[in-house]
Amino acid sequence: MENVHLAPEEEEDDLYTGYNEYNPTFDSEDLHNDVGFQQAVRTSHGRRPPMTAKYPGTAIGGRSIGTAFGSRMPIGTSVGRPMTGAVQDGAARPMTAVRAAGYSSSLARGSGFDPLGQSKGPAPPLETKNEDTPEEKIKILEKKVNDLIEESCLAYANGDLQLSLEKAKEAGRKERALVRQREQTGTADHINLDLTFSVLFNLANQYANNDMYTEALNTYQVIVKNKMLNNSGRLKLNMANIYFKQKNYTKAIKFYRMALDQISNAHNAMRINIMQNIGVVFIHMGQYSDAITSFEYIMTESPNIKTGFNLILCYYAIGDRERMKKAFQKLICVPLGIDDEDKYIPPNDDPHANMIIEAIKNDKLHQMERERKALIEKYIMTSAKLIAPAIESSFAAGFDWCVDMVKGSQYVELANDLEINKAITYLRQRDFKQAVETLKMFEKKDSRVKSAAATNLSFLYFLEKDYDQADRYAELAMSADRYNPAALINKGNTVFVKEDYEKAAEFYKEALRNDSSCTEALYNLGLTYKRLVRLEEALDCFLKLHAILRNSAQVMYQLANLYEMLEDPHQAIEWLMQLTSVTPTDAQVLAKLGDLYDNEGDKSQAFQYYYESYRYFPSNISVIEWLGAYYIDTQFCEKAIQYFDRATLIQPTQVKWQLMVASCYRRSGNYQKALETYKDIHWKFPGNVECLRFLVRLCTDMGLKEVQDYATKLKKVEKMKEIREQRVRSGRESSARGRREGSESSSSPINTPPLRASVSRSEAKYSPVLAQGKDSGQSTSAKGERLSVKLKTLPGSNEPYEASAQQEIDASYIDPLGPQMQRPKTAARKRTEEDEFADEELGDDLLPE
Repeated sequence: MENVHLAPEEEEDDLYTGYNEYNPTFDSEDLHNDVGFQQAVRTSHGRRPPMTAKYPGTAIGGRSIGTAFGSRMPIGTSVGRPMTGAVQDGAARPMTAVRAAGYSSSLARGSGFDPLGQSKGPAPPLETKNEDTPEEKIKILEKKVNDLIEESCLAYANGDLQLSLEKAKEAGRKERALVRQREQTGTADHINLDLTFSVLFNLANQYANNDMYTEALNTYQVIVKNKMLNNSGRLKLNMANIYFKQKNYTKAIKFYRMALDQISNAHNAMRINIMQNIGVVFIHMGQYSDAITSFEYIMTESPNIKTGFNLILCYYAIGDRERMKKAFQKLICVPLGIDDEDKYIPPNDDPHANMIIEAIKNDKLHQMERERKALIEKYIMTSAKLIAPAIESSFAAGFDWCVDMVKGSQYVELANDLEINKAITYLRQRDFKQAVETLKMFEKKDSRVKSAAATNLSFLYFLEKDYDQADRYAELAMSADRYNPAALINKGNTVFVKEDYEKAAEFYKEALRNDSSCTEALYNLGLTYKRLVRLEEALDCFLKLHAILRNSAQVMYQLANLYEMLEDPHQAIEWLMQLTSVTPTDAQVLAKLGDLYDNEGDKSQAFQYYYESYRYFPSNISVIEWLGAYYIDTQFCEKAIQYFDRATLIQPTQVKWQLMVASCYRRSGNYQKALETYKDIHWKFPGNVECLRFLVRLCTDMGLKEVQDYATKLKKVEKMKEIREQRVRSGRESSARGRREGSESSSSPINTPPLRASVSRSEAKYSPVLAQGKDSGQSTSAKGERLSVKLKTLPGSNEPYEASAQQEIDASYIDPLGPQMQRPKTAARKRTEEDEFADEELGDDLLPE
């Protein structure tokens, strides 16, 4: 190693030396800025002398050489140096080592400088195809047919079924024209069978999509009968589906089996699907044994969740408990076929993996997996709820067996949901105690199940109006899962009933932040704003809710009510009109529309909606009253009678409806019927002052003898009112005087029992009658004075009936019919035993003690 000498690093040769060196001589991009080059191009500067011959110079000098064509060509030298190139056929001289070629002033040596060949002009146009040939016409027609098939499929995908059918029909016409053209040109052997199959298959599909089943079957039959088309026998499956839609189950079974025979064992998945269709058809036919045979074969060969569920339904239909249990065990053993959710949990230490998981966490594949898992869980839960009451002596024991089976399967998380469904089943059976006990067992479970159970318990206690317990369990649900919107809503409801609306609104808002699609929270928030008289915010909530629930009657009514509160009747009417399109038979909505139109002054529209409301619900007193008053205003008193008669049937203890009937008879001129009606009212309500007044008037005008009897009864009633009023007034004065004396004589207060309302026997008997007038809350002493004065001003027998009408009507009762017509004199009616009996009762019961 002593004789080894290493070369220094700075002297080491670089292998890539010279590759980056640049010689400006070869730069062609800056030639337009090179002065010498531009001068050489424009002038003869730097050019060599012109050549005198096309051949290399010799020692001959300037002799001419003869050719076979007789022409002679001069031959020159190249200044003692042979030429390195020659110009032939007028082409430019090639580049040499002396100078660049092409820069010559001699026209004989070729064209000017044109390195890009632009002097040759544009390229010749492409040769156009001759479309008149039969083969080209056939190709164009085939392309049109394929385009029409594609347009038909796209129209179906966009939901335009009519357009898809029209395009399919047009494709069929074009295809037939194509076949005829091939036959005319003698190329029938080259018919495109694949195109024919595509056209017919698409046409049959579009017929079926448009529910034109007969045409679809005929088109499928054309395909099936054509032996030249490959695999056409499989289309019998489509024909069987159409027969199933037509409920022709016998033919559906026949064609399903024919399709099954056409498919080889290599296509096992398709055979399984056909077998499943056969089993479903047997269920529709009620042949459960045959359906069980098909489903059992499928569960043996290729088990799936739908077939297992259908098998349980068949066993349930025939009532086989043991086989139901076995089928349920098979159902929960069906593999999910999806990946574990743990793979979507991102690791904290790998940012690249986190990005990938974030990208696939909500992609189409994961969405499909979630939907499939939810569907499987739905089938298992439905099966358990169906067979639980049937497999054991009680549904509780059946649920317990199902829960035990699920706990030992891959669906262990469904066990808790089954327990909650058990509690809900108790609720449906009105066994609230068992439901509460079942839900209370979840208080020590994990947070998710505890929150669900506490939410249901809070709801139950809220329905039972035990708001303290409802509030307690709502708090428990929130502590277990703060992001549970149902728990927040229940908490808000318990605060709402305590009239703490601001706090309730906060809970509803938090529920919406956790789940923006929670319609219950949004609805309750709107009601809360409505209670707080924040109408604009309430309107905003219900408008958002209407965008989610387009056909919700409750939301539309709330919007109409809010616009009415905002004094915008036109918008309120508009929303109620939309509501009638959803619930056209709602009597309350129709009555509300009538009320709004009545307030707007549109009596005809108001009458239309009130009448429709009366048709659907003829027991609404307010509607009946409005219709009766409408007919009275329009001078059709006879029609108003039927409405007041119905009001009398609904409220037989209310005297005003019978008085309205009598007034209608009086207004229409039927005084005899009016008198009989008033007498009937007096027999039912002998203490009614208004009835006695009208009886006195009618008997006076008609010249009847019992006018004095009714006048005497009227005096007795008024006298009784005066005495009662005096008693009440004196009692009040004595009690006030006693309180003053007690406060003066004693320094300490005396504990006395609270006053309690009490009435005497006669008052209790006639209190409903005396309360019929509108003056029940007024001073009765003043009323008694008015009655005594008015009694003296009754008209005489020869005075017109309307002469003292305004003087005789008491302020406690205003006749809604207005002034009556002039009535003719009629014969007086004889007093009967019923009248005498009524006089005796009136005198005995209403005399002062």
